[in-house]
Amino acid sequence: MGALVTLELPDDSPAFELPWIITFGPLGDDDGWEPVVCGPYERPHALALAEAVVADEDLMAVVEPLMPHVSVDEIRAEIAAARMAIEDDEPDDVIGPDEPPVVSPPTAPPDPEEIRAGLDRIAARLSTYT
Repeated sequence: MGALVTLELPDDSPAFELPWIITFGPLGDDDGWEPVVCGPYERPHALALAEAVVADEDLMAVVEPLMPHVSVDEIRAEIAAARMAIEDDEPDDVIGPDEPPVVSPPTAPPDPEEIRAGLDRIAARLSTYT
């Protein structure tokens, strides 16, 4: 039997209306395969699919909303909030990795209108999928 992880949200959260994805991965770190991302789905569908898959397998399923951030600043704010949340939970004596991470040179991000147009194209494709 696997594990399902999702957000606990208040009943009036606007996140319920967002599209949701499922990321399936190994329950342990030693399986050596890359996670599989599925979706987007409505939240109840994502939860039901994830529950069905992990019921009989040693997998982890993470069900989370897609956040349609349309600017670099919005994405950075989300990353900062996630970092602050984890820093609040970490002990002060955590030691980082011995080597710095490999960072690719940055590319120019698309502007918000390009991202919105991309979201429109995704929605159009999904609405005609059979």
